[in-house]
Amino acid sequence: MKIAILSRNPKLYSTSRLVKAAEARGHKVRVLDVLRCYMNITSHNPSIHYRGEDLTGFDAVIPRIGASVTFYGTAVLRQFEMMNVFPLNESVAISRSRDKLRSTQLLARKGIGLPVTGFANNPDDIEDLIAQVGGAPLVIKLLEGTQGIGVVLAETHNAAESVIQAFMGLKANIMVQEFIKEAGGSDIRCFVVDGKVVAAMKRQATAGEFRSNLHRGGSATLVRLTPEERSTAVRAAKIMGLNVCGVDMLRSNHGPVIMEVNSSPGLEGIEAASGKDIADLIIQFIEKRFETLEICKDRSPTSTNTRTRTRGKG
Repeated sequence: MKIAILSRNPKLYSTSRLVKAAEARGHKVRVLDVLRCYMNITSHNPSIHYRGEDLTGFDAVIPRIGASVTFYGTAVLRQFEMMNVFPLNESVAISRSRDKLRSTQLLARKGIGLPVTGFANNPDDIEDLIAQVGGAPLVIKLLEGTQGIGVVLAETHNAAESVIQAFMGLKANIMVQEFIKEAGGSDIRCFVVDGKVVAAMKRQATAGEFRSNLHRGGSATLVRLTPEERSTAVRAAKIMGLNVCGVDMLRSNHGPVIMEVNSSPGLEGIEAASGKDIADLIIQFIEKRFETLEICKDRSPTSTNTRTRTRGKG
C-alpha cells in the first residue's frame, strides 16, 4: 500500500513510529504537512496538491492532526475521502470528538458515565451553573483546550465565580464539571484499535497538580482494567465513530467516567508503559480494513471505480 500521514512534524515520536511500522510491513509512506496541502474541489476529479505536486495513488491516510489545525486538517482529510482514500479515522468523527461539548452530549445520550457537566453563556447564570455541578471544588475547561491547557481547578465558590466570569468576559467557550476528588490526580488512558482496548495505562499527576497529562509532567504505569472500564472505552470509541483513539477516564465512586475521547492519541507513553508495538497494530488494522474494502469493490458490479484509478502499489 501507499500510505499518507498528515503531520506537521515528521520527527514527532508518533509520526516516526508509524512510518517505521508501515515500512517494516512493506508499505510506501509519505509524511505530508497538512497546512501545505491545498485542494481542487470538483465533482468529477477532486484533487490534492502539495508544494506544486498533484498527490495521487494513495491507498490510505493516517491523520495526525493537531487540535489547533482541526478545521483545515479535517478539510484536507475530507478531500482524501472524496478521492476514495481510506482514512484511519474519518473527518466527521475527528470533528465530533474534538468538540468537547458535542462529544459530551453524544456520550451522555448513550448512557456513558460522565462527570456532571454544565454549560452556560450568560454571566447572570453563573451561580446556578456552579450549583448544578455540585458546587466547588469544580473544574473549568476551555472547549478548545488540549493536553491539559485551558483546564482550571477552582477550589472555592468565589474562585469558580471569578474564573468563569473572566473566561466569559473574553468570549471564551467553557464548560464546568464536577471535580472527581477520589481519582486522586490520576486518570486512565485506554488505547482502542478496531473496537478493542489493545493497551491501557494509568497517568498520575505530579505533586500539587490535578492534571495527569504526560505533557504536564505526569507519569505513566501499566494498569489492569475492570470489565466495566474496558467496555466503557470501547462504547465511547464506537459512539464517536473512531477506529483508533485514546479514551481518557477517571475512577469515580460510581464507576468509570469519561473525560475525553482523543482522535489522535500519542504513542510514546502508551508504548513505553505497555511494552506493546501499538504502531504496528494500527498498520495491521489499516491492512485488514483496506483488504476488506478491496474485496467488496471487486464483488461490486461497478468495480471499475475511482479507487482503481487512484490506488498505488507497494
